[in-house]
Amino acid sequence: MLGVALSGITGGWWTAACGATLVACVLAAVHHAEVVAHRTGEPFGTLILAVAVTIIEVALIVSLMLAGGDGKELLARDTVFAAIMIVCNGVVGLCVLLGGIRHGAPKFRVEGTNPALTVLAALATLTLVLPTFTTSSPGPTFTSAQLQFAGLCSLVLYGTFVFIQTVRHRDYFLPDAGSNADEHAAPPTGRAALWSCVLLILSLTAVVSLAKILSPAIEHALNGIGAPRSAVGVAIALLVLLPEGLAAVRAALANRLQTSFNLALGSALASIGLTIPVVAMVAIVFALPLSLGLGPVELVLLMLTLGVSILTFATGRTTLLQGVVHLVIFAAYIFLTLVP
Repeated sequence: MLGVALSGITGGWWTAACGATLVACVLAAVHHAEVVAHRTGEPFGTLILAVAVTIIEVALIVSLMLAGGDGKELLARDTVFAAIMIVCNGVVGLCVLLGGIRHGAPKFRVEGTNPALTVLAALATLTLVLPTFTTSSPGPTFTSAQLQFAGLCSLVLYGTFVFIQTVRHRDYFLPDAGSNADEHAAPPTGRAALWSCVLLILSLTAVVSLAKILSPAIEHALNGIGAPRSAVGVAIALLVLLPEGLAAVRAALANRLQTSFNLALGSALASIGLTIPVVAMVAIVFALPLSLGLGPVELVLLMLTLGVSILTFATGRTTLLQGVVHLVIFAAYIFLTLVP
């Protein structure tokens, strides 16, 4: 009995240590991504940060999928949907609210936010809504051919958006001239940026390894408190998006709402545009079940989020009222996830 108790205590401490290290590695990865981003400038900086966060998300999803178990076919869907809701309602709502309290009616560039929202709506519909209504395979799933097509469409849409953001119409995504875009520290040296790039790769490698170690403990902990299986996806999305969300909030407080929206919408786009193709490939190669279609409640929340976002990004100005609306939708999402 004593040996079992000591084993449980030791295992608990080991799990806690691995969890703390995982959080530290996530924060370190995003920090070094921000250093590299500061060196490259906007909008490349927010793109680097979004891709780094998405790599972490994909690593966690794939690790848990390969670990097996009940409900793993829903993990990618729940995580991607959670990322959309957290970003478009939680992060955007908090940025708009705090920016409105401090600066009244902060400005941003409609030319940059509307294309991002258009691509996000198309990606979400093609990958998360359509599987619920297709008939070639039972349940809210795609056939192998449909899954490949959805992954290809995701890559095309995301790749085109990145081209527009970084090459063709880069100026659409730069902070407005009236913002505090110049209130920055001096960019890091090339050597410092190179070291941060190396440390970023090491941090991401550590995240992948720790995620594989902790995958059984995450599921066991959520089952222990009686949380629904979809809460696993929410936990993963919150973990990887927290540092980027903090960066977006800091930008909003500095009256750089365009940078906040670049971070938020960019991470949501990367979450779908990069995660879905990788997860689809893993599911096909390893013959894993994959269910992407949303349920009725999730469909309602997604349509509400996209509709409110269209109105929020329509004028180029925001007020704290719009922030409150987004945060209420986010609260409804969290509540309905825990109490379905």
